Amino acid sequence: MKKTLPFLLAALIFSACGSPSTNREATTSTNANKPAEPAAAALTEADAVAKEKDLWQQIAKQNMDAFGAALADDQIYVSDDGVHDKASTIKSVTGFVPSDVTFSDWKFISAAKDVAVTTYKSVVKGTMNGQPLTGGPSYASSVWVNRGGKWLAVFHQDSQVVQPPPAPAAKAAPKLSASPSASKAAASTPAATTADAEANEKAVWAALNAKKADVFASFLSPDFIEVEPVGVFDRAASVKEALQFDFSKSSLSDWKTVKLSNDASIVTYVAHFPGEKPDTQYHSTLWVNRDGKWLAVLHHGTPKAPPAPPATATKSPAMKKS
Repeated sequence: MKKTLPFLLAALIFSACGSPSTNREATTSTNANKPAEPAAAALTEADAVAKEKDLWQQIAKQNMDAFGAALADDQIYVSDDGVHDKASTIKSVTGFVPSDVTFSDWKFISAAKDVAVTTYKSVVKGTMNGQPLTGGPSYASSVWVNRGGKWLAVFHQDSQVVQPPPAPAAKAAPKLSASPSASKAAASTPAATTADAEANEKAVWAALNAKKADVFASFLSPDFIEVEPVGVFDRAASVKEALQFDFSKSSLSDWKTVKLSNDASIVTYVAHFPGEKPDTQYHSTLWVNRDGKWLAVLHHGTPKAPPAPPATATKSPAMKKS
């Protein structure tokens, strides 16, 4: 696949380079019916940043036991070549030694009682089996979950940074202040209060297709973050940007849901855009229960990489599936 070192951030933490994709229809984690997890100290932003960086240290030391112990059993990684599992994550970073990792633009959300989110930007240099690897920046997002009183990495996604296209002619921004009738309709939307993350996600896309800014915004938490190749957006910016695009020809497939707790689930899927370049993207959303209403807290989109030309240089771990 067209995979450069920017994606090593996720390759180091969540890549599945040596094994087939684990995409599958509407799969639910085996943790779905487990009782509440033992209490764990709340994860702070400093804690989350330290845990992310510690994973890099274990990679640099090639301590795969410690690295694997920091990942949840149902951990998934989403990159430009699909959705991958824990076993291939560990295999993919064996032999990789990061020598210089620069992090910036950290953001943190305490998403739910046992769930936290970090997003950030990184640039990585290192070697794979002794061969040098370099690359440009990437955006990344991670989700941490309390399992058995211990905070574990359960999700990661990356997107290589690209320059946004030239701004189109000025358009009136979508109005977010809903009329009483629109507010009532949004509040009564079934997907806004269901634990079915896939149904919620489909309702979001229905609102986008219909250009219903008020309904779309009603699905997003106040602290919502969207991560895309062109940048990281808060709730207001996400609504403004999304309503500028035509979603009417889009279609969704390859659904996978992982239940993190009774109040949080992650859904991943493939979005198809006929006629666009690229025409396929991998998307993920973290849904959480906030006071009885399910809201999106994190969304991350990554374009599918086109087939790569024959390689003449050493590939990064995340390129090995091509």
